[in-house]
Amino acid sequence: MKLDDLLKHTSEWLRGTGPKSNIVISSRVRLARNLDKKPFSNWANAKRQKEALTIIKAAVENTSYLKGALFVNMKNTDELDRHFLMERNLISKEHMANVENKAVVISDNEIVAIMINEEDHLRLQVIQSGFKLMEVWRMIDSIDQELSKYLSFAYSPRWGYLTSCPTNTGTGLRASCMLHLPALMLANQMDKVLDAVGKLGLTVRGLYGEGTQASGNFFQVSNQVTLGRSEEDIIDNIERVINQIVVREENMRNSFLKRNREMLSDRVFRAYGTLKSARIITSSETIKLLSAIRLGVDMGFIKDIDQRMVNELFILTQPAHLQKIDGKVLSPSERDARRADLIREKLIERKGKKR
Repeated sequence: MKLDDLLKHTSEWLRGTGPKSNIVISSRVRLARNLDKKPFSNWANAKRQKEALTIIKAAVENTSYLKGALFVNMKNTDELDRHFLMERNLISKEHMANVENKAVVISDNEIVAIMINEEDHLRLQVIQSGFKLMEVWRMIDSIDQELSKYLSFAYSPRWGYLTSCPTNTGTGLRASCMLHLPALMLANQMDKVLDAVGKLGLTVRGLYGEGTQASGNFFQVSNQVTLGRSEEDIIDNIERVINQIVVREENMRNSFLKRNREMLSDRVFRAYGTLKSARIITSSETIKLLSAIRLGVDMGFIKDIDQRMVNELFILTQPAHLQKIDGKVLSPSERDARRADLIREKLIERKGKKR
């Protein structure tokens, strides 16, 4: 498998399947791990980083979950490749910088990814579509235990797993769900939700995690602290909070259907009409309009598009994906035009027609 082969299939977290997938786009768990008696990645010199990369690669190749996985040495990628991987939620922004002695391992279905020599020696990730946090946790725990047969991790009986960032010390676990909350946004209820989430020890970020702002009514809800709590407690706490948010979003959607159906319908079909006719469109505008269409699909206003297609468009219309599809670098204005073309092509495809 090559990097460009990822374009040929849908990322696992975009499939639109699994429990509550109309609201919970994806469930993700990450684990931070460091090799014992080795300087952490951000303190190590090039020689030590290379040693860690070699040791971890050998261990990963013995892991059953990653048989036949794609191994990407980051120094062999260009800037476009790196943005492409980030848009697919396979690497972080931090992993795009200073790429010497960095790598990412990606399973063939993109459920599992491991960043090597990011902030920590290993950043393990498992991501799936829908509300499956506990299932995702069990899978990543199995991978962690298997890797432990080949790697000795930095661990303190008092503090737990040792990490570069103190907020990850302990379990080293970050669990999150990506939520689509258009009704709560439309009802101006999100500030209350965000305030309640913060009081419960969780944090809210944008589409691409830490350092990004929410756009298109998408929010990532995750834990802030890993020290002093078990993995199961962390997952259970997030699940309870997510369930509450899902119920509030469902209730608000039902309220709009009963009291403001025409307004909601108008909003959906205005977005639909714009996307079917636009010749130039920006990434930020696309996300907002696709959010409205996704709501329309979920609520039955639009019947000839499925959730999976809308989810795919969120990624395919991102800057790096557009350029990967065309096989060349595009200027911002060229991307805006190509984005509009691609959206129209996809919306026409749904009827089985050729343009």
